[in-house]
Amino acid sequence: MKKTYHIWTIGCQMNVADSNHVASQLDALGYEPVSTPEEADVIVLNTCVVRQSAENKVIGKLGALKPLKQRDPNKTIALMGCFVGIRPNPKLQERYPWVDVFLPPSEPAPLIHYLTGNGHTEDMREEDRRRTAERWQLQDRLTQSMRHLALHGETPVTAYVPIVYGCSFACTYCIIPLRRGKERSRPLESIVEEVQDLVRQGVREVTLLGQIVDRYGYDWGGRPDLADLLYALHDIEDLWRIRFLTSHPNFLNDRILNAVADLPKVMPHIEVPIQAGDDEILARMRRGYTVADYYHLVHHIRERVPDAAIHTDIIVGFPGETEEQFMGTYKVLEDLRLDKAHIARYSPRPGTVSARTMPDNVPDEEKRRRHRLLEELQERIQREKNQALVGTRVDVLIEGQRKGKWEGRTPQNKIVFVEHPDNLRGKLVQVEITWAGPYSLRGRVQGIIQK
Repeated sequence: MKKTYHIWTIGCQMNVADSNHVASQLDALGYEPVSTPEEADVIVLNTCVVRQSAENKVIGKLGALKPLKQRDPNKTIALMGCFVGIRPNPKLQERYPWVDVFLPPSEPAPLIHYLTGNGHTEDMREEDRRRTAERWQLQDRLTQSMRHLALHGETPVTAYVPIVYGCSFACTYCIIPLRRGKERSRPLESIVEEVQDLVRQGVREVTLLGQIVDRYGYDWGGRPDLADLLYALHDIEDLWRIRFLTSHPNFLNDRILNAVADLPKVMPHIEVPIQAGDDEILARMRRGYTVADYYHLVHHIRERVPDAAIHTDIIVGFPGETEEQFMGTYKVLEDLRLDKAHIARYSPRPGTVSARTMPDNVPDEEKRRRHRLLEELQERIQREKNQALVGTRVDVLIEGQRKGKWEGRTPQNKIVFVEHPDNLRGKLVQVEITWAGPYSLRGRVQGIIQK
């Protein structure tokens, strides 16, 4: 009799990678993916709590599964990710008794123990949990099969590859160190083996993931570092593109920038958050740099990698943020004209320094106004930058189809749509840009570069 599973994922790219690894383990046990929880024997919720809105979605999803479990007690429901955290939480188990097994971030082993009859999560001794976590964090060979990545049959053209788990930097607003644990880099050889395996299956682009990806290797003394890893991956035949995210301004050094500039497979696409455009707010966030430092870094990136697209993250409405301080952030975006800005309203997270010591005193209506102003500014900047590409030719890696059009990305991570009668999936094509909006481009295929 066929055994089935369904995985629901919310949150960051690391969660996507974690869900893929869980799917890999379930595939190995003979389970097959299905598209709805109703038809699944095993249901996995991979969760995010970085903002309250994400946590609310998790809670809603959990509530929706309760009657499903009541109707069919034989279903296995697993809760995974930052909603669970790295330590056992009896209160969570009491609140959601219809959940059978709880999985810390990046750790599928408790679910596999449960399904194979080797014990429930709550029965695992702390030492067993520690050893299990260590095995997972080091990516032993059991986790190298990535055939699950598509979850619907075909191997994807692009894939996420975690290289640093957890975070030890402890920005005052961030819950990640509390929920994902301290910073842990994976061995270089293990990452290379995983990427080689992905490429053999047809993956042509990988994105290296870390909460602070440019700190790769810092936990063991600094070498090998991210630059060393980029050089090692660049030698893999049939791997066409390499990206990495997210960087921190303090650790994006010249070794990394030189690798981006010198290695053709490493895409000129750098995500480096500023978070706020005011020195006092940055100090209270415990970011470790000033606005002037960030300006200098952006100019330096553009000097070393002239065609680089620079993305940033911004939080509006941090505790105590005044109108003048907010306008400092507005000025940063206006001056630097970055290629993309991920903008979020501040949301206090339980246990973080800001939630414990700083009153959330910017009204929600004001947060929304500031968010809207930045979005409108950034939309204008992106439209202007993209319209400058009309008439130029760009290389686009086609990832699939959406609404009848082929969709892919440029080296700078800009989305491009093209129409073509042939199957372009997984092909690198040259495209002449014919139209540009703030969030995507359209064009005509001029030729195929690599098949």
